[in-house]
Amino acid sequence: MEKIIVLERFKAWQAADIPDYLRKDLQSIEGDSKEIEERFYQYMQFGTGGVRGLLGAGTNRMNVYTIRRVAYGLARYVTSFGEEAKQRGVAIAYDTRHFSYEFALETACVLGAVGVRSFVFSESRPTPELSFAVRHLGTVAGVVITASHNPKTYNGFKVYGEDGAQLTSVGANAIVSYMHEIEDLFAVELTNFEQLQLDGISTFMLDEIDEAYSACLSYLQERSDVEVAKDLSIVYTPLHGAGLVPIMQGLSALGFSEVTVVTEQAAQDGAFPTVCYPNPEDVAAFKLAMMLGKEKEAELLLATDPDADRLGVAVRDGDGYKLLTGNQLGALLLQYILQAKSEKGTLTPNSVMLKTIVTSELGAAVAKAFGVATVNTLTGFKYIAEKIEQFEQTGEHSFVFGYEESYGYLIQKFVRDKDAVQVALATAEMAGYYAKQGKTLLHALDDLYEQFGYYKEALESHVFEGQAGRKQMKGILESFRANVPLTLAGVEVVSVEDYLSGEAKLADGSIEVLKLPKENVLKYMLADGSWVAIRPSGTEPKCKFYFGVVGKNRDVAADKLLQLQQAINQQIEVFL
Repeated sequence: MEKIIVLERFKAWQAADIPDYLRKDLQSIEGDSKEIEERFYQYMQFGTGGVRGLLGAGTNRMNVYTIRRVAYGLARYVTSFGEEAKQRGVAIAYDTRHFSYEFALETACVLGAVGVRSFVFSESRPTPELSFAVRHLGTVAGVVITASHNPKTYNGFKVYGEDGAQLTSVGANAIVSYMHEIEDLFAVELTNFEQLQLDGISTFMLDEIDEAYSACLSYLQERSDVEVAKDLSIVYTPLHGAGLVPIMQGLSALGFSEVTVVTEQAAQDGAFPTVCYPNPEDVAAFKLAMMLGKEKEAELLLATDPDADRLGVAVRDGDGYKLLTGNQLGALLLQYILQAKSEKGTLTPNSVMLKTIVTSELGAAVAKAFGVATVNTLTGFKYIAEKIEQFEQTGEHSFVFGYEESYGYLIQKFVRDKDAVQVALATAEMAGYYAKQGKTLLHALDDLYEQFGYYKEALESHVFEGQAGRKQMKGILESFRANVPLTLAGVEVVSVEDYLSGEAKLADGSIEVLKLPKENVLKYMLADGSWVAIRPSGTEPKCKFYFGVVGKNRDVAADKLLQLQQAINQQIEVFL
């Protein structure tokens, strides 16, 4: 039956009046039954916050027709709240990827067909600025067309709620239910964008949001100008993405006078011609920045991904540069912010730091030292944003910082998603502060390790492409659930947190209820403070394995980490 459906969908696309570039793509797979099945066995799935996937022809690819389907789901979702919601409308942003601008306009055209207003950025802007725009304009939802740090062959559609955070599961499920109403992708109703502009239903925007967002960034400053070396030499690369304008303007407004941009990577180009993978987590993405840094004798290198929600940082280390991990930069920023607030007396008794369950415990140790509570969330910044909103409503806690290991951080809550612009400015100030004392961020990190112990983390991603890959990922999780080891790397497993069942099973047989939403994640906690978490990605064909250890020094921690990784990989090999 599945093969029949696949062929019917394939033939429907062959018969449809589609653009030449999609027609050529479709012709390129004729006779390739495996590729045809991969492209047509399902519709693009609405996962964590939206849809993300490979560009191309097919129901399981990102193209104008699958974009229209998810835009239709969003349109129906907005209209379900009545006429006021339609008038409040939807803010739409996009990054520099191939078809991002076109997909943004397609979205506006589908929304406009049912009378939903849209406010579209006239130029590419960062995802956090879209989050800000939703709150600033009071729209009922927001969309950003991006595939974040994925390769150039990907694009995506992320949806935000009226609080500026990625849509909750309730809203996402509603959109999915409306998407299922579409049986014919080619029959989705839409209106010409120029006509929508004439009718006042769709509007381009830019300057108002840029100015309001920039004004909020000024509140980030923790230290006085005399405490910070504003002549610190900095190199910044936007990796061909949307971060260039707000970050350069922000650094200039704070007084940093020695900032140099990597010219080759300043051009907004969805082909990402100078990098294979536009991900600031990847040291290869810093190659040109490091070359320029040596020429300029820069102390600090900053890099943002295409939609500028993630920030990577490299610090001068002798004749070269050392890339900080997300866990390390998060702990450094947390310590810097809490120390500054403590000195100024602005920390409150109910201050809270938020992090995800797969983020290093070093941050929790730092927070505890300042009397600040730590609250863990599931993986994904939308859960951190959800907690910020909850605490704002209840007054239970006062938010001071939130982060996740995958280079996502938030300092000020005028944005409700990770914000590389905020953090680029804060990192420059922090580096300038330590430079004034004759230190680098590496020295500051060593100070943290000396005080709290040497924390070390790792992430391994196992790729499982296509339909068969989904089945393999499911089987791996089932295997780890069914075969819980008593020890890992010779250390006792003291608890197993199963976020799908919502329970933690302790070594003594007792069970504790987990207070977080249910999600397909497993976490093993070990007697020495080490841990392992297993999580299938919601947007990519990957199963991710997170590792964390703590030791009395670098060598001890490194050895612990290696043994833990080997123990888990042995179990994976047995399953495969």
